Amino acid sequence: MIPLLRIALRSLASRRVTVLLTVFAIAVSVTLLLGVERIRTEARASFSNTVSGTDLIVGARSGSVPLLLYSVFRIGSATNNISWRSYQEIASDPDVAWTIPLSLGDSHRGFRVLGTNTDYFRHFRYARARKLEIVSGKPFDDVFDAVLGANVAEKLGYNVGDSIVIDHGVGSIGFASHTDKPFRVSGILVKTGTPVDQTVHVSLAGIEAIHIDWRSGAPVPGLRVDADRVRQMNLQPRAITAFLVGLKSRFATFGMQRRVNEFSKEPLLAILPGVALHELWSLMGTAENALSAISLFVVAAGLIGMVTMLMASLNERRREMAILRSVGARAYHIFSLLVLEAGFLSAIGAILGVVFLYVGLFFALPVIEAQYGLFIAINTLSGNDLLYLGAVFAAGLLAGVIPAFAALRTSLADGMIVRT
Repeated sequence: MIPLLRIALRSLASRRVTVLLTVFAIAVSVTLLLGVERIRTEARASFSNTVSGTDLIVGARSGSVPLLLYSVFRIGSATNNISWRSYQEIASDPDVAWTIPLSLGDSHRGFRVLGTNTDYFRHFRYARARKLEIVSGKPFDDVFDAVLGANVAEKLGYNVGDSIVIDHGVGSIGFASHTDKPFRVSGILVKTGTPVDQTVHVSLAGIEAIHIDWRSGAPVPGLRVDADRVRQMNLQPRAITAFLVGLKSRFATFGMQRRVNEFSKEPLLAILPGVALHELWSLMGTAENALSAISLFVVAAGLIGMVTMLMASLNERRREMAILRSVGARAYHIFSLLVLEAGFLSAIGAILGVVFLYVGLFFALPVIEAQYGLFIAINTLSGNDLLYLGAVFAAGLLAGVIPAFAALRTSLADGMIVRT
């Protein structure tokens, strides 16, 4: 086998340009196959670990998936708000153990700003009931205090005590900023691997304070209320975006959900996070299957390109095959030589594809985190990944059978004939 491998390597080296292009095509196809699978599985894990221990999410009536996306994952925007009076009425229900109000709509240098209260730090759980922890500083106790997610502090270089300005609306560039009412960083959260890391947390009173002299998304001309005067005012919010609900008993979940959905004061929607996640995966299932199918076709195209290259080279290698036969190589030697070349190309392509995968993830993950709040870990290859790589290698060996049989059909005399 070793002499045969040496012959195969020298033969491939003599055709290095076409061999490199073939290996590159296989590598790209393997990268796409493993990348789609990695992003699919890690995205599901990231979504599933984002919220834990919450029985219901309540928002304006729209759809369960949009409500889940904007309230938990900070993706998209609400179609409407919930009045503070309705929130208080539902929060005072005897079956409710705790609630976490959420107010969205502002940003800071591309990061979403979340208005809430200190119940957020007491009751919010992620990744199987893990609590939020503050690595430095403390939760907000002043109207203009802010607690930063780990990624916000890291990427923008903030420390406790620094001043930040909230922008009106959502976007990477704020065209209308609340520069007259800056916030002070009072705390920085421990990294969680969830959208919490991408969020600036302020109090509901702080959200109300920066909009006290605004109407319809713009400052009121001639009206300017400074920060000191705002602190003396009643800053109870008029509306919030959504709120999380924890119940005293899981048995009350469906009854509470029905009461919220039938709430007479305004149209509201209560969803179960797990059910909404399942619905989200159902909606994405078709797209996931389509991406997987495309990846498999790309791998097949790479292997077909390899077979085409080997077949096209057979005419050039007629003399090589004839010489091998003349010095005693048997039919199975020629057959093994072609299959070995195909297997070698597949193996190198698969290895290079893994390298491309990790390089691509290294550069793509910061963009995915910043744009979508999804955290995809760079882990070692999983069992499924190894199965895919083994399947690619096996398919490459099988693909090499085609040119191998074609080579066997070439007679010794045919290889010695000089064609013009």
